Amino acid sequence: MIWWRKGKITRILRSDADLQEVEVGLEGGCCPAWNYPGLTGEVRPGDEVYLNTTAVELGLGSGGYHYVIANLSRLPLDPPKNGHIMKLRYTPFQLKVLSVEEEGSPYRAAVEEFTSLAGTPVVVGTLHSMLAPAAAGCRVTAGEGVRIGYIMTDGAALPVFLSKTVRALKAAGLLVGTVTVGHAFGGDLEAVNIYSGLIAASVALKADVIIITMGPGIVGTGTKWGTTALEQGEIINAVNILGGRAVAVPRLSFADPRSRHRGISHHTLTALGQVALTPALVALPEIPPGELAVIEKQLKEGGISDRHQVLVRDGKPALKYLAQHGIQARSMGRGPDDDPVFFLAAGAAGRVAAELLKEPQQGEVSRRIKN
Repeated sequence: MIWWRKGKITRILRSDADLQEVEVGLEGGCCPAWNYPGLTGEVRPGDEVYLNTTAVELGLGSGGYHYVIANLSRLPLDPPKNGHIMKLRYTPFQLKVLSVEEEGSPYRAAVEEFTSLAGTPVVVGTLHSMLAPAAAGCRVTAGEGVRIGYIMTDGAALPVFLSKTVRALKAAGLLVGTVTVGHAFGGDLEAVNIYSGLIAASVALKADVIIITMGPGIVGTGTKWGTTALEQGEIINAVNILGGRAVAVPRLSFADPRSRHRGISHHTLTALGQVALTPALVALPEIPPGELAVIEKQLKEGGISDRHQVLVRDGKPALKYLAQHGIQARSMGRGPDDDPVFFLAAGAAGRVAAELLKEPQQGEVSRRIKN
């Protein structure tokens, strides 16, 4: 199940507290690898390490990186004692975290007292690359004072610190914090599942708007049901159960050569058409009439127009904001110039979420955003 290799660290390419990008000498040459100091300790040039080379052996989209499994030259430091919720449970890498729900958490009381999201907008995407344009769309519409919290699920990459996007958005002040749920880990806050993750974003991050996507990468098989993208429908249900307002980002493309992702992806059609049992707002971008007609026809035939409310907004201000702040957005090797409709949809969803902040919900006055 795992390709193991033994190598020696030759160079440290980049290093911070959570992530090291290193070069490792192996039989046949040097290769790049990721090391997570929180799991395996810091590595240094000359250290002998065991590597997991499985993704590269299979030619998967890991960017050609191996992963350090163990440092043979030194043991990692012991972790702090607080926290006892395990992630990656019953594997050699099971790690303990301090989750927001447990008794030792400073947020335990607030989690227990939680009653409702009170109409908080929650943008629900299916790919990590939707995060940046969604956050930018929200920011340009709601203003600088809006508090945007990010929840990362365990549908793809598990360590949040692997995400360049999260680092860029936090550095630019677009995110007030992150929550990693399920077996995802490394967020500012840890939560056991999507429900308590939503509660954490509300009571601990004090988020006005919450954005949820999986981490970088996705599991897909080309079949209708064999993809982690279907979590979008389950998350929409969770948002509605807790009293939030779900804004779905449809996966759109007119550049993807695969017919199943042409127009609106079959992932979105299944997630919104059959998995989501409660309603969402589905954001479409302003695009040429011919392309919009294709998508609207797919939504109608998939029964999505009858189950959810479809809104059209201009997503271009979101992409302009990202460009002005030097934040790159790419998906499947394509950028906004290559496949604009994909990124415009996420930007439009962010704008819809920001608009909801101005609407009173269920007798409650919407929160006032400082512009």
